[in-house]
Amino acid sequence: MPTDSDRVRYLSLAWIREMAAAVSADDTLSALAEVQSIGVTQKVADTPDGDVVYHLQVGAGEVTFGAGAADPEDVSMEQSYNTAVAVATGELNAQEAFITGQILLFGDRERLMGAQDVFAALDGVFRQVRERTDYT
Repeated sequence: MPTDSDRVRYLSLAWIREMAAAVSADDTLSALAEVQSIGVTQKVADTPDGDVVYHLQVGAGEVTFGAGAADPEDVSMEQSYNTAVAVATGELNAQEAFITGQILLFGDRERLMGAQDVFAALDGVFRQVRERTDYT
């Protein structure tokens, strides 16, 4: 079990760094970066730190996760902090959030659908970091 000093607040810079380290260490994501290409920007409004923007960039054999927008950006998603927390903790299904307009999607939907294996692998990384994440 993680100690208090190992814990990070969701969407803080410390959380983004934890995610970045976990993403770069993930063999499945690294393998997918050889055959997939997508840049995704997440914009989350009204977090305890204000609005937060972070990205996932996959392609050309590299995968990165970090603060700021993807470059190039194929897809952008916008949501409130409450929605982001609900999805991250499993209280709200992400597909339902899209359908009900709680997550707004902009950009290349076909590329997003074609990268579902990337997001399946990313979910495993989120699970690892979730164990030491505080959502309050």
